[in-house]
Amino acid sequence: MVTMETRYGIGLEALETLLEGQPAYRSRQIFEQLYSGLAAPEEMTNLPKDLRVSLETALPLALTEVAKSITDDGETTKWAFSLEGGGAIETVLMAYSDRVTACISSQAGCAMACSFCATGQGGFVRHLTTGEIVEQVVVAARAALPRRLSNVVFMGMGEPMANYDAMMAAVRRIHGDIGISARKITVSTVGIIPGIKRLTEEALPVNLAVSLHSANDQRRTALVPMNKRYPLSDLGDACLEYVETTNRRLSFEWALIDGVNDTDRDIQELAAYARPLRAHVNLIPLNPTPGYLVRGSSRARVGEFANALNELGITTTIRATRGSEIAAACGQLAAPVTIQKKVTS
Repeated sequence: MVTMETRYGIGLEALETLLEGQPAYRSRQIFEQLYSGLAAPEEMTNLPKDLRVSLETALPLALTEVAKSITDDGETTKWAFSLEGGGAIETVLMAYSDRVTACISSQAGCAMACSFCATGQGGFVRHLTTGEIVEQVVVAARAALPRRLSNVVFMGMGEPMANYDAMMAAVRRIHGDIGISARKITVSTVGIIPGIKRLTEEALPVNLAVSLHSANDQRRTALVPMNKRYPLSDLGDACLEYVETTNRRLSFEWALIDGVNDTDRDIQELAAYARPLRAHVNLIPLNPTPGYLVRGSSRARVGEFANALNELGITTTIRATRGSEIAAACGQLAAPVTIQKKVTS
């Protein structure tokens, strides 16, 4: 029994080939236990022991846990994983009263170079495979037990639309095999228009979140350099097509930075941009990162900003900051520097 596939990279057909000579029902039985059952081969007690041992060897895990941090309240967990062949990623599990969410990575590092984001400050290492993406969800789902993992957000390290094929293959497996509703899966992007157009054509009704941060081209380019390639007017057209074609809700992510994008002018520009797209705005108090020494907006200003947008008819919420004490909050994921140096040297 030999395979080059990782445990959560293998598909059902490849598993059938691997299990040639076994009873026909074995492939489906094992596949379902791996995904919907969240079971490791050694835990599949309905299999013969020699088969369990063989599967452990033939289907290795893709991620190696090198660090794990848990907040004092126990409701946020962050893992750092090293990758075969180089690179490192981080994954976050957040438990709320009404849901359990996994924030997963799609790349090791990121090439988007957003100035306020720790991942972007570290640069790009490589794309993740489908198996590496899915395995993060399985790790998080197992850790969440006995509660059920209900939501998955592609808001960890990397730009999902820049790794579109592997990302969408993972989405299909997370939905179809692990069993998480497509409407509980959110794909975030800085505004990669070709990816938005492809997502518009997908049958699965996943959610789209655009990391906007400014509705002014000059200021947005300073924060999100990719805006120079995909300016706001073009991005708005792609988002409008997405909304009109899919009938799904569009969200704008907005990290509030003191004196940079939290002014009254920003409120008016954002409202004018969001209104025709019927977009929901999710405000994020900026989390500190070593490479961006500008402070986030005060709690009072965040509230004023949200209230002003709501009064202008823009549905607005404030994201609860979770895990900042373990550098697990939005924009803080970078993977330990010591790991990155080791695997990229």
